[in-house]
Amino acid sequence: MASKSPAAVVPEVVPPYWDEACKHLVKRDRVLKKLIPQFGEARLQSRGDAFATLARSIVGQQISVKAAQSVWNRWVALAPKLQPAAVLALGVEEQRAAGLSARKVEYLRDLAEHFDSGQVHVRQWAQMDDEAIIEELVAIRGIGRWTAEMFLIFHLMRPNVMPLDDVGLLKGISMNYFSGEPVSRAEAREVGDAWAPYRSVAVWYIWRSLDPLPVDY
Repeated sequence: MASKSPAAVVPEVVPPYWDEACKHLVKRDRVLKKLIPQFGEARLQSRGDAFATLARSIVGQQISVKAAQSVWNRWVALAPKLQPAAVLALGVEEQRAAGLSARKVEYLRDLAEHFDSGQVHVRQWAQMDDEAIIEELVAIRGIGRWTAEMFLIFHLMRPNVMPLDDVGLLKGISMNYFSGEPVSRAEAREVGDAWAPYRSVAVWYIWRSLDPLPVDY
């Protein structure tokens, strides 16, 4: 992440269930019993707002983290108040000049239209279940199930998400539970059954086993 001025720092939020989840997982799972203590006080943290988080996920698709940060900085400079209406007011060419592909410009416009028109029910999300939120998000161009699941974990901090399309998760399960043998989605789902109702927390630690640096979404 690029450094920010103190005034621009967004407070980080830590899931209230994290410690309870860790106790549960340590009792239920032999791998996590060894893994969780290795990362001490590290926690999943959420920051920013829903629109900015989803816009950032679109900007970062299929390019390196470094390139994504560069394009994001240039794009945000076009609309410092990153609101849906401000994005709808941007021209195509100025966004292309910031480094966005024509397709990503279309995706960001569709995202802004969904938020501006109220097609996504942000204020109701707290009362909605995971699948209902995923259904709203995947209706937006450029957002697939994986992106929606990452949003549930990293932004909404839902405790029980199992992103079976995530390559890193499958690799981590392979290494930690199957001695490096390839695993199917069905096998991964079965491992995840023991993690309920805190699959998101277990997934976060499985990711840590591959890369000790916390994921920042």
